[in-house]
Amino acid sequence: MSESETRQTEVIPQWKQDEVDELVEFVESYESVGVVGVAGIPSRQLQAMRRELYGSAQVRMSRNTLVNRALDEVDDGVETLKEYVAGQVALIGTDDNPFALFKELEASKTPAPINAGEVAPNDIVIPEGDTGVDPGPFVGELQQVGASARIMDGSIKVTEDSHVLSAGEEVSEELSNVLAELGIEPKEVGLDLRGVFSEGVLFEPDELAIDVDEYRADIQSAVAAATNLSVNAVYPTAQTAPTLIAKATGEAKAVGLFANIESPDFMPELITKADAQLRALAANIDDEEALPEELRGVSAQSAEPAEEDDSTDEEEAEAEAEEADADDTDDDEGDEAGDALGSLF
Repeated sequence: MSESETRQTEVIPQWKQDEVDELVEFVESYESVGVVGVAGIPSRQLQAMRRELYGSAQVRMSRNTLVNRALDEVDDGVETLKEYVAGQVALIGTDDNPFALFKELEASKTPAPINAGEVAPNDIVIPEGDTGVDPGPFVGELQQVGASARIMDGSIKVTEDSHVLSAGEEVSEELSNVLAELGIEPKEVGLDLRGVFSEGVLFEPDELAIDVDEYRADIQSAVAAATNLSVNAVYPTAQTAPTLIAKATGEAKAVGLFANIESPDFMPELITKADAQLRALAANIDDEEALPEELRGVSAQSAEPAEEDDSTDEEEAEAEAEEADADDTDDDEGDEAGDALGSLF
């Protein structure tokens, strides 16, 4: 038996058991429970973060050994969070979904200065521009850390964006002092979500860090494609029935006009079609005396547009159905999907 397993079986003091019981109650009282890193967060800033989360999430700090014991007692899969309980951490509980929790924690992070000895979380660049510092030794300090700087117009200026440290490298005391003087805060301070357990599923940060707008666009595109498939396969659903009816109406109208069916619904188009055919015929008769007075003087050129109308009656009816299909598919269904997705975030 390992040393850690031996400690788990030992009888613990009452105050520790009371603390474990409170942690168990905390874990069981929320739909989603996670582990957050709190290292490097000043006490005052941590208290402010806890106040900001009030009403949506609660942070509970305790000894790591007691947190692990509580997670084991709850079981039900939540004990998988133990792998994240290392260093300075705390439990966080919420009745919201993990994606909303991650988004809220990321939004609550604030820029902060970086100290000597810390590891840079990302590349550090001193931007081009006037530092606002009067000429003096500071120009040498800038050059020492790798920044392109010189005295210009009575001030110290950085002449170009200067990459002074790469992500993962340790910050020197000289660089820390330069960044502080310039007011550059290259790191973010906040509750760092390491993992969250919700509804039997363990989520890690990379699974929660999604682009909501891109995800919404993907859902809208998928809905539009599914709607097109349903319409083209003539598979009626509550969403596609109006489009299918409009398409069927257009197709029925096209057939009726082509077959010259004397229906009240088709009469205006049939009369227009007959008039166009009559004028086309009159334009080909050389003897105007043989024509009624209202058709005399009709030329082939004036009759030509009418012939185009005759040839496109059916096509226009088909186009109406296709336009109704496209509008319903790309706009209405996509917007409804976007609205539904918005409620998740």
